[in-house]
Amino acid sequence: MAKRHTPAMERIEKKNAKRKKEYRSTPGREAWKRFKRNPTALVGLVLVCALILVAIFAPLLAPYDYAEQNYGAMLQKPGPGHPFGTDAFGRDIFSRVIYGARYSLLIALFCTLAALFSGGLLGIIAGYFGGTVDTVIMRIMDIFQAIPMIMMAMCIVSVLGNGIPQLVAAVMFCSMPTMARNNRAAILRVRGSDYIEASEAIGVGRVRMIVRHMIPNAVGIMIIFFVGFLAVSIMIMSSMSYIGIGLSAPTPEWGLILNEGKMYMTSAPYMMIFPAMMIMITCFAFNLMGDGLRDAFDPRLK
Repeated sequence: MAKRHTPAMERIEKKNAKRKKEYRSTPGREAWKRFKRNPTALVGLVLVCALILVAIFAPLLAPYDYAEQNYGAMLQKPGPGHPFGTDAFGRDIFSRVIYGARYSLLIALFCTLAALFSGGLLGIIAGYFGGTVDTVIMRIMDIFQAIPMIMMAMCIVSVLGNGIPQLVAAVMFCSMPTMARNNRAAILRVRGSDYIEASEAIGVGRVRMIVRHMIPNAVGIMIIFFVGFLAVSIMIMSSMSYIGIGLSAPTPEWGLILNEGKMYMTSAPYMMIFPAMMIMITCFAFNLMGDGLRDAFDPRLK
């Protein structure tokens, strides 16, 4: 006698099939599980997310315009009307610091992306092809790396002039050698894997090999270096603006706010304390997050 297939039985079979369906574990999911178990990494992630929200909603959070001058409220100490005080032009430092998150984070992101696509691409090519190509590219990178990063950035900005494009180009060129070396190391880790040799044996093209097989398996290490270089980019930008060769006033960049407050270091130290704290907290957050990503993507390095 044939077994009747009722709607109730269909629902039961669907439930059983859903329960039997195994959870597909991927490297990204496993890395996220390890990342969530790291409390310091979560602290860094929360701080980074908070800074991003501050940058996005700066017009809503800042009580004043960052360039608004009030000569009747010059050099006021922190108080109810001005939580971080005012500068020599009567501008609200709290508003300038809030808007500074937008400038510092966005410019640092562009600088790091430019370094990744320039130096990172050279590192990938050197790691994949090896031999003479690897030697030529890495020796050129060694020449650039022999020059201190901040000194190279200063020379480039001195030649090109002040401005955001010039600053991005300066940080990109001084970060390119280290980014190339790191990406080359990431590619070399997967270069000798069995699946790479198998792909070569069946005739997979070079471009497809790099894009579809090597970069996805090395992207974890590249992300770690990328997050770490965000903090480095912020430090370089702030240092250059502090010595007067970065961005131009009245741009509310944290290093530039420090530069404006150094003349009042003894009489109004709050002009330097608050932007310096923002730089410190931002770099600290990216370093915590980078360490957590390192442990998540490669627990053997812990």
